[in-house]
Amino acid sequence: MDIILRNESDDPIYQQIIDQVKAQIIDGTLTAGDALPSMRTLAAQLRISVITTKRAYEELERAGYIENFTGKGCFVKQQNTDFLREEAVRQTEELLEQVCKKARLCGLGAGELKEMVDLMYSEGNDND
Repeated sequence: MDIILRNESDDPIYQQIIDQVKAQIIDGTLTAGDALPSMRTLAAQLRISVITTKRAYEELERAGYIENFTGKGCFVKQQNTDFLREEAVRQTEELLEQVCKKARLCGLGAGELKEMVDLMYSEGNDND
């Protein structure tokens, strides 16, 4: 499991972990039954507090992405990946709607907005 923490991110560390694990489940990198590193192992690998990894794992379990078996560890839970992807698309559409409203308010044209999105999207791929 690859997790990359970004200090420049506005998201807290536990949220970065959650988002990246969810993304890996949705894109099939992590599949049902895959074992996740223990909280202590992940904390040591990322050089963060065990409390932070514990919070991330608890949130992932609460959201139904992973399951924890006492004495065995945490595992990716069986998912309906089509549903998860559809939910992610829906959330993206909501965010884009907000962006479009903001762009209209400041007089930004659709062409300019598309250029910004293209630039930001390609920059995001360079960092992955």
